[in-house]
Amino acid sequence: MSGDDSAIGDAGAGPVTIDHAGIVTENADALADLYVDLFGCERVHEESSDGMSFVFLDLGNGYIELVEPQEEGRVARYLDEHGPDIHHLAVATDDIEAALDRARACGVDLVDEQPRSGAWDHDIAFLHPGSTGGILLEFVEH
Repeated sequence: MSGDDSAIGDAGAGPVTIDHAGIVTENADALADLYVDLFGCERVHEESSDGMSFVFLDLGNGYIELVEPQEEGRVARYLDEHGPDIHHLAVATDDIEAALDRARACGVDLVDEQPRSGAWDHDIAFLHPGSTGGILLEFVEH
């Protein structure tokens, strides 16, 4: 940390844990079948919302989230430009508001200024990859 570390330390967000890796794919169902066989894991949640299909696989110490765009949008453009790929890394926090405050205090640009509803009815917020070492990060509050 640099600058006024006390402001960052007082932001209130406790330690985070890895929640999931989000993988964008053209066929979430087929990839889920492969990963279930490959990793011996199980599907624990499936839904469609915001023009995308989501499949969550439980690895025991975190999840893989498979994301398949169903209509045009930001994620569909990402898939067109990059092909199937790891899209984001999500970390779980007990206090997403405090986590966002800490990110602001660290000088991180936010994609989502406020938490929003995400898959599995979790509150989520993304951090801009331009200020997180090129990685799209997501805060998740269960």
